[in-house]
Amino acid sequence: MPEQFARTELILGQEAMDRLRRSRVAVFGIGGVGGYVVEALARSGVGSLDIIDHDKVSMTNINRQIIASTNTVGRDKVDVMKERILSINPDAVVNVSKSFFLPETADLFDFGKYTYVVDAIDTVTAKIELVLRVGDAGVPVISCMGTGNKLEPAMLEIADIYQTSVCPLAKVMRRELRKRNVEKLKVLYSKEEPVKNYLSIQGRAVPGSVSFVPSVAGLIIASEVIKEIAGIGKV
Repeated sequence: MPEQFARTELILGQEAMDRLRRSRVAVFGIGGVGGYVVEALARSGVGSLDIIDHDKVSMTNINRQIIASTNTVGRDKVDVMKERILSINPDAVVNVSKSFFLPETADLFDFGKYTYVVDAIDTVTAKIELVLRVGDAGVPVISCMGTGNKLEPAMLEIADIYQTSVCPLAKVMRRELRKRNVEKLKVLYSKEEPVKNYLSIQGRAVPGSVSFVPSVAGLIIASEVIKEIAGIGKV
């Protein structure tokens, strides 16, 4: 076991670390939540990571995205994330896709190759298509609901989509997944009511965000993935 994972092995054990090393996890969306998911997976010894995002780092990402700094603005998010992964674990296999995941691009991905899939996408259409595709492949998936306009990371929790409340995105997902006969979906969501938004553009509210909610959401999601792959704790 590489020395950088020695402390993790002390708590998870060698067999669990071997499972993580052999796993291949895909993270769709490398933003405020997804970036922290990938960071934690890499630091936990996941051997192969697929990172999917079309965006470039912007100045407005700096307040909450782990890959965003004045030195990375303008670069493709997946390229910056790949560099971070390999600086943590040079032996990791990192597959990048500079694409928006949409129903029109879903055929580009072979979901049967993945050990686990993380949905950290923003758009409802893409989230639904991803859940359906992963379900057809029989691969575990966890989906992140809305973290914008939130200030209380302690109110984040893991639940089945049909046990969620308050979150507007979860409400839409419940309705649409029920139409498609999806019986269950593990999600991370918050019961916190959205806080006041002080900014609008052309009459439309722009979701606000802070450093300490998306990051916590990403770490909670990563912990679920790691524990399930490693076969430890409550799953």
